[in-house]
Amino acid sequence: MKLTVLGCSGSVPGPDSPASSYLVSADGFNLVLDLGSGALGALQRHLSVPQIGAIALSHLHPDHCMDLCGLYVSAKYSPASPFPRIPVYGPPGAAGRMALAYDLPEDPGMEEELEFHTWQEIQQIGPFTVRTTPAIHPVPAYSIRVEHGNKALVFTGDTGPSDALIELARGADVLLSEAALKDDDPNNPVDLHLTPADAGEHAKRAGVKRLVITHVPPWFDRDIQAEGARRTFPGEVLVATPNAVFEI
Repeated sequence: MKLTVLGCSGSVPGPDSPASSYLVSADGFNLVLDLGSGALGALQRHLSVPQIGAIALSHLHPDHCMDLCGLYVSAKYSPASPFPRIPVYGPPGAAGRMALAYDLPEDPGMEEELEFHTWQEIQQIGPFTVRTTPAIHPVPAYSIRVEHGNKALVFTGDTGPSDALIELARGADVLLSEAALKDDDPNNPVDLHLTPADAGEHAKRAGVKRLVITHVPPWFDRDIQAEGARRTFPGEVLVATPNAVFEI
């Protein structure tokens, strides 16, 4: 598997990166994890819209899904259309939420261009076995494990500290973990995001091989957040940056 970072800015697009979006590729199939604000432009630097095999949405906050609106426009109005419908996996109600976001009637909404599926505990998406577990967040949200052969990538999505995430990430080759809060800040909201120390502790308890820190808001420093994770995770800690590529 190859992981390409399309967008890694937390909560909002940043000056150097779109919001959450990651491309996972294997056997010629392209799975996009999240398509947050500004990510569609970055995606098109790597592949064309018809080359998207499927999209997986961790949840329906705009920084994780809103560029689905632009994707709908591309699929509907491109001179090369119609394309085969692009499968979109997400929380319950994703089709209606995205129709509302573009002010479309719910029927058909975006369903003529995009094929919406509600997350199950396990599903086959192209060559990938994809497992999910509910995340700790104010809206329905999921952490996602992508397996191919004997390799596994786990994406936290947005989550507070979670034993279920640790179980999902057990033995993974890479944990792509958000670290949106500062360590030791008494004003941190509960059940919303992870601190760097949380990310490192989750990676350690899950026994993952590598930890990649992502979803750092533009008002924090990515490298400083990664240093925080190194205090609790003894393995390799890397930083997600736009266009970074990780072989898994």
